[in-house]
Amino acid sequence: MLKEEHNARIHLLAAVGVVLLGFYFSLSSLEWVAVLLCIGFVFAMELLNSAIEALADFVSVEHQALIKKAKDMAAAAVLVAALVAFVVGLLIFLPKIIS
Repeated sequence: MLKEEHNARIHLLAAVGVVLLGFYFSLSSLEWVAVLLCIGFVFAMELLNSAIEALADFVSVEHQALIKKAKDMAAAAVLVAALVAFVVGLLIFLPKIIS
């Protein structure tokens, strides 16, 4: 996935940054759980998106409305996961950064 998916590499870079910040700010156990669940969720959605795209491309290389819809929805799932992870990150890190 990391070789072929540009967005996965961006997510990995963000995950490494968040983990480093987590060590810097000495996150509590529950904060680590939230951060790691978010990271895992984003990567799981990225993997599912890649699997759906690969399967759709195998089924038909021609443009088909339902395949496009499935691909778009899978990509949207990754976006939703990333946005939720971002909000969780703000809730955890913003108070620490401000103080």
